[in-house]
Amino acid sequence: MSETPTTPPAVVKDVRIITQSIARDWRAVYDFAAEPANLPRWAAGLGSNFRQQGATWTADSPLGPVAIRFAPRNDFGVLDHWVTTAADVEVAVPLRVVANGAGCTVVFVLFRQAGVGDAELARDAAAVEADLQRLKALLEAEA
Repeated sequence: MSETPTTPPAVVKDVRIITQSIARDWRAVYDFAAEPANLPRWAAGLGSNFRQQGATWTADSPLGPVAIRFAPRNDFGVLDHWVTTAADVEVAVPLRVVANGAGCTVVFVLFRQAGVGDAELARDAAAVEADLQRLKALLEAEA
């Protein structure tokens, strides 16, 4: 006999998985990307004018100020972060650096947010792709 769930099942969001391979050891990529002070050099899609306020960073985005908190540094390549918008909406941003032979692959999970249409999602994905291409160019130039 099966029981009827008392809560509705979770809604699964539409996602875009965006990857970028980089010809650098995963640890070097992780160390660079894990440093919030490096964000202005490669993460233009996240915002500009990054400032640290305790354990949180703030930035200016086209939709107003955002607060960003990061997963603690770790040995697993996890660069997850959470962005809180000016409307007090928190957006989870899963981000990983995964070893791939002598280099690595950066994996970004872009969740479609409520009310975001196809065109806006495509623009968001293009912005993430541009950020990851900038990260690749910076780190491969330093190799």
